[in-house]
Amino acid sequence: MIYCVEDDPSIRELEVYTLNSMGMEAEGFEDAKTFYKALEERPCDLVLLDIMLPDQDGLSILKALRSSPRTASIAIVMATAKTTELDKISALDMGADDYLSKPFSMLEMAARIKAVLRRISKPENSSVLRSWGLELDRELHKVSSEAGTIDLTLKEFQILELLMANEGKVFSREKLMDRIWGIEYDAQMRTVDVHIRTLRAKLGDLGDLVETVRGIGYRFRGQQ
Repeated sequence: MIYCVEDDPSIRELEVYTLNSMGMEAEGFEDAKTFYKALEERPCDLVLLDIMLPDQDGLSILKALRSSPRTASIAIVMATAKTTELDKISALDMGADDYLSKPFSMLEMAARIKAVLRRISKPENSSVLRSWGLELDRELHKVSSEAGTIDLTLKEFQILELLMANEGKVFSREKLMDRIWGIEYDAQMRTVDVHIRTLRAKLGDLGDLVETVRGIGYRFRGQQ
């Protein structure tokens, strides 16, 4: 199920119609209030979320969804008329999976949504990853060590999951941006560095397991 949160009725109806016509179940909402009510009654897989809304702006909704364990794993694509680099960086840093700048075509919207849904539905070989005293549980969306549970944001969790699942393999900033955020945009490369820095800080004594490969990118330290 895809929820489209858009206050412009003509755009909202076109988004829902396009997605439905392509075989994707979708429903539209004009504001945060009606969206939250629907989410309580029926969870969704992805939210197409406008930033400029009448009762609560999209970035606030994004923050609320990412801060709740019940909704943290929902994919979110931001859609807005704002096109400045700062707006894009803010949305991505807060956990958005992709970003559409208005005006965008319905075909582009559908393609981006399909790409995000493919990324989040990729099957994994094991639900639990363990290395160097660190444990990552994909099903419970939980990271822990001997010191206890480590509270990570969605993007921090996804970065650590990717690196741990490919222990010893080096990922460039571009590759991390593509795999985690699903976009290629050079101006966003600092977003990767910011998330790596906060991830290391939260891992504490285990933070140096996420190694910098100078001039290339990052990797999770391989076992000796």
